[in-house]
Amino acid sequence: MSTKSLTIFTFAHIWLLMTTTSIAQFTIDTSGEPVEIDEEYFIVPATTGNGGRSTLVTRDGSCPFNVGVENTNLHHGLDVKFTPFAPHNDDDFVRLDRDLRISFDEDSSNCSRSTEWRLGERDAKSGRRLIITGRDDSTIGSFGNFFRIVQTQTVGIYNIQWCPKEVCPTCDFICGTVGILRENGKIQLALDGDALSFVFQNE
Repeated sequence: MSTKSLTIFTFAHIWLLMTTTSIAQFTIDTSGEPVEIDEEYFIVPATTGNGGRSTLVTRDGSCPFNVGVENTNLHHGLDVKFTPFAPHNDDDFVRLDRDLRISFDEDSSNCSRSTEWRLGERDAKSGRRLIITGRDDSTIGSFGNFFRIVQTQTVGIYNIQWCPKEVCPTCDFICGTVGILRENGKIQLALDGDALSFVFQNE
């Protein structure tokens, strides 16, 4: 089976699952299976030319690390785990449009701090809010570690947003969708630019 045929078959399989079961409310990986809580996945841009798997990026060689993607599509990168803000007792799957924490393996960094994704302050040069690592120190009201996965118009392809309305329904956030920022040969993740779509690989 050709790669094109395999891709069509995979997405057709996902679409059938989503239209015939309650799986439509869950995030789906590239194998057509629901993404599971606390399992390891690679986050990868859905379109070519936007880098490879998710990884840690250092801007100046010091902590904290920023979140980015590899420059190539080779099988490098660091896997992540998803932890919902309010998990459901009846399943172990990552639901769409719900607040959750995203974290790299704790051994991924030498910074002796959390490797959870976190919304950073606005970058002076680009004007964009970078995605960094570490626990929120109340700079953003302790809500900076919560992201959400949002379905795009294409089955199995998603946006990642920062808009923790489940954590604080009454807060007036300046929400944003994750995209990329190229700087000094590195690809970082940031809000306030063109949105980038992602897929989730469990391999």
